Amino acid sequence: MGGAGAFVLVAGITLAACGTAAPPPGTPRPAASSVQAAQAATQQPGPAPSPTPSPTQPVFAGNPDGHAFVPAVARPAGTSHPAHVVGDGTAASCTSQAVVAAVAAGGVITFSCGPRPVTITMTATAKVRNTSSRVVLDGGGKVTLSGGGTRRILYMDTCDPAQVWTTSHCQDQSSPKLIVQNMTFRDGNSTGQSFDGGGGGAIFDRGGQLKVIDSRFTGNRCDATGPDPGGAAIRALSQYRSRPVYIVQSTFRDGMCSNGGALSSIGVSWVVLNSVLTHNQAIGWGANPARGGTPGGGSGAAIYTDGDLYTVTVAGTVIAFNHAKEGGGAIFFVSNDHTGTLAIRHSRLHHNPSDGFETPGYPGIFFLGRGQPLVTASSLT
Repeated sequence: MGGAGAFVLVAGITLAACGTAAPPPGTPRPAASSVQAAQAATQQPGPAPSPTPSPTQPVFAGNPDGHAFVPAVARPAGTSHPAHVVGDGTAASCTSQAVVAAVAAGGVITFSCGPRPVTITMTATAKVRNTSSRVVLDGGGKVTLSGGGTRRILYMDTCDPAQVWTTSHCQDQSSPKLIVQNMTFRDGNSTGQSFDGGGGGAIFDRGGQLKVIDSRFTGNRCDATGPDPGGAAIRALSQYRSRPVYIVQSTFRDGMCSNGGALSSIGVSWVVLNSVLTHNQAIGWGANPARGGTPGGGSGAAIYTDGDLYTVTVAGTVIAFNHAKEGGGAIFFVSNDHTGTLAIRHSRLHHNPSDGFETPGYPGIFFLGRGQPLVTASSLT
């Protein structure tokens, strides 16, 4: 595709050939232990601080120039008849304890925290009970949930007995459906949380179905090293009948994890529409499987996916200024049996360096799957 720094136009697609190094020996793959259950560390909630009013309305979420079609299944849930309202109209009434209780109860959850935007610092992780059929968390564009840099913010795991087993096939069940919309998640941190592989500094979701709409994620963290941990913002596993996680009109910024500074999964499909992923980092080193003498990790600064048959679609989206110490400064995609596919449509990927390796001709991407990535009306530089 040409030498380093050369730009090539193929079928209306701008590509920058980077002349990058070949991948390290061995096919990256998820370690079996990454999805085996281990006892989670117990967090003891401290005293509930008063929420901090934000001085201004949160910034617009997603890519305003993105025009990818959003299917009906990925559109916002109705909230006109909430099951639970957090707050009584004042900022002081919107507490971590109230959020935790509402999420555990399930149903449609809205907020009444006064006229100004508010930040609620979580003193405990809000956990979805698997007896809920659906949980909708809608902040109306004015609510930020903060992990305070010390804890994961939102958690759902159909295979966690502490949240009640509701079927004999927890890895493939239709509910709960978790829908997050019009929210901001800031400074979540799942470091040290190892149950079902850890990761997911802001949101961890194993099982059921997940979609995120019109939301913002900033400054989230998960474990800094290791071949498997990933998803500073979101970690997803075991979605019902392999249905995709939908990410719509959302922004992911300044996330940091061993892998997947924004999004991460094993064996899960994604549809990312009209969104922005920027300034995220994959900070581990040694890749997966880890090279001798290294802790592993460092791939997929914005998006890290692994597994067998799954798909990733990115449309109407900007992925820029992300950095991976190993492979995939923008996207790391490995389908171990070469059946998975990656499609990028009407998107712009630029300035996503990979210090270790990437697929020649696809700057910022490491791809191992069926054929080559399908890139349409997009720029990769």
